Amino acid sequence: MATRGTRSEKVRRIFNQFDANRDGGLNREEMASLVGAVNPRVKFSDEQINAILDEVFRTYGEFIDGDKGLTYEGLLRTYDDGAGDVDRDFDALGLDLVNDAVKEPLAASEASSSSIVDERMAVETQKKQRTAAWAVSPNHGIVFDETWKIVDDLELLVKRLKMKQSKEGGKLKNDNFDAYSDAGWSRELGPSAEISEKRVFWEESGHDYAVFLKELGGLRGRADGARSREEAFDGHMAIGRVLYEHQLFKEALVSFKRACELQPVDVRPHFRAGNCLYVLGRYKEAKEEFLLALESAEAGGNQWSYLLPQIYVNLGIALEGEGMVLSACEYYREAAILCPTHFRALKLLGSALFGVGEYRAAVKALEEAIFMKPDYADAHCDLASALHAMGEDERAIEVFQKAIDLKPGHVDALYNLGGLYMDLGRFQRASEMYTRVLAVWPNHWRAQLNKAVSLLGAGETEEAKKALKEALKMTNRVELHDAISHLKQLQKKKTKASNGGVPGEASFVMVEPSKFKVVGERTTGRQELATALQIRALQRVTRLSRCSVELLKKEMSERDMPVSYSGSGVPEKSIRKPSLEEILHRLLSFLKPETFQGAVKAINERILSVLDENGSGRLDLGMFYAILAPICGGPPDRRKRVAFDALLWRPMNEDGANIRKVDATEYIKLLRAVYLPSQGVSELMEVRGESDTSMVSFSEFLVMFDDPDWGFGIMPTLVNLETGDRNRHGSTVCSVCRYPIIGSRFKEIKYHFSLCNQCYSEGKVPSSFKQEEYRFKEYGSEGEAMKDKCTCFNLQSRSEQ
Repeated sequence: MATRGTRSEKVRRIFNQFDANRDGGLNREEMASLVGAVNPRVKFSDEQINAILDEVFRTYGEFIDGDKGLTYEGLLRTYDDGAGDVDRDFDALGLDLVNDAVKEPLAASEASSSSIVDERMAVETQKKQRTAAWAVSPNHGIVFDETWKIVDDLELLVKRLKMKQSKEGGKLKNDNFDAYSDAGWSRELGPSAEISEKRVFWEESGHDYAVFLKELGGLRGRADGARSREEAFDGHMAIGRVLYEHQLFKEALVSFKRACELQPVDVRPHFRAGNCLYVLGRYKEAKEEFLLALESAEAGGNQWSYLLPQIYVNLGIALEGEGMVLSACEYYREAAILCPTHFRALKLLGSALFGVGEYRAAVKALEEAIFMKPDYADAHCDLASALHAMGEDERAIEVFQKAIDLKPGHVDALYNLGGLYMDLGRFQRASEMYTRVLAVWPNHWRAQLNKAVSLLGAGETEEAKKALKEALKMTNRVELHDAISHLKQLQKKKTKASNGGVPGEASFVMVEPSKFKVVGERTTGRQELATALQIRALQRVTRLSRCSVELLKKEMSERDMPVSYSGSGVPEKSIRKPSLEEILHRLLSFLKPETFQGAVKAINERILSVLDENGSGRLDLGMFYAILAPICGGPPDRRKRVAFDALLWRPMNEDGANIRKVDATEYIKLLRAVYLPSQGVSELMEVRGESDTSMVSFSEFLVMFDDPDWGFGIMPTLVNLETGDRNRHGSTVCSVCRYPIIGSRFKEIKYHFSLCNQCYSEGKVPSSFKQEEYRFKEYGSEGEAMKDKCTCFNLQSRSEQ
């Protein structure tokens, strides 16, 4: 990445290119020319140009020099604030830094004189060049001369520490993160080298570091001993900035916190403290600091308006760190509205929308980000992922490839393209992608496992075994052991086929549901199991089965919600999606951020999309609780009671003990629409529900809920899956997929082959057992199967006697 000096020179060249009258400012006409020239693919209307110029001249009013217009410092600030990409604009204009660098020093030397003023300016220039660019910024740079001395001394301390740690066995660690997606982190008021590019880890336990801290304490004491509160603030802010630049984040945080104490309503120390806390992984505290910065910025009027987009962006990123992606979307939108050219805000918005399953909106935002910055590899990667989720696979492949062309070691793009090839059955190409991932990230066990699976799909069994063994060296997760067992079973089957099997014959056949018969009352029907497995899959990804239903009850009883009125005038306790996400965060507080994000995505796709059918962004909270209750943890009867109480909690059911039948009917319809979408809703129920004005007691509600045809009668099967879907059946494997059977085992009583939950629900049977009818018995555990086997053996022995 270009240094700050190079960056400033590029901005200077752009400024000079459009300062046609050479008056040291860009007036509206000159700025309009600049905007059009750096966006050649965009055809701006006069209204759009005027709107952009109005925003620039209003936001950067302090840099407007009368009729001359925006000064060079003002243009530099617009780039520092992320309103444009210096490198892209410089290249788009076809400017040449090298050729012009020869001319400018000559011009400078011709203009200089021996006056005292010029000598002072030369001293100032040298002072500015010896530290980071932020220090000379007119708004947030160093104000007092004493602060310059502190900064110079601190730079020497850091340099000395760096030299000592580098000499003592390489204690100073550099981890290159070029391969990973950057977060679009607006880490500074003015950009400098991205933290994501190279992270430095200091050795904090040694003697050298202790000495450094002691001397740093002396510098902080000098700052505190300043002649005024403003000078002390200036000193601590400068100390924090220098420490931050050198990635001494813990110490930088101390300085910014002290600056917050000195000037609590100033935006800058809160903003920078939030940045430090985020880098240190303290996301909740970072969010709180950014909220304080936001509060101060909004209270400060236009003084901090230019900083608002970056506060919104960093606040969104901090929320994503907590897994709060729906909330993050709100702040990214605000940033993009305030600064329409903020391509990072648009990229982050698109990525967050993708993260909650809103793919079309994600594609739109990501395409806008790429339109503004065509070489944005991360935006291409996320756009391709969104396209794949929408089923546009061929276009997704092209966009993934573009991301890889822009950044050949882009791990996310390579890994996700491998997954796409796997989905398309192009296993050889998939294995190539995973191999490239491992070349960049050698201990990526998921890539190693997926490489093994893709090699298996390509028929390279021996290579797949080797890849699995390598994955096993990286982690000891149970999935790997199951995969190895699966390989062994496939190898056995392959051997049998070569010794007398039919070449090319499929390993299984699909059987229509009517041919599957059950033996015994406890055996689950095939279609019922298929539906229950889908609900159980939702439970697993959301982890709601680990959330006690009593927590729902507690939320309703302890947190009062104001009543609002819908368009039809019906009172309801409605809530926006980001606020609902906060409730889910409390209910699922045991989840890690990335797992919580996956849970919110599943809930948004399966539940919120049904409850918010018109896309208003507001939901009936009581109905949401009632829909959630049946799949939460706890006894089934208690889940039903809490679902009823949630309906009772809604403002239209003020009777205290009963709910309106129309509400109960609407609830059952929505419950089935969420969890049983393929089974539809009874038209008879719709008619009955619309015309009935009677009330329903809890006992009557249970009859409606448990109805096997028009209610949620599948709940007993779901509960059986919850309690038994981790049971293993010894060494028994499924006769179709060859994986060890986990959960219920379905044994065909005449031909004695066994199926797992999934294969049974899909109607798969081994191709060697083609029959007109199959009779299955379900065993919840290996113990049940052994007991049944012993019983049959005893009966057979008695019959023979």
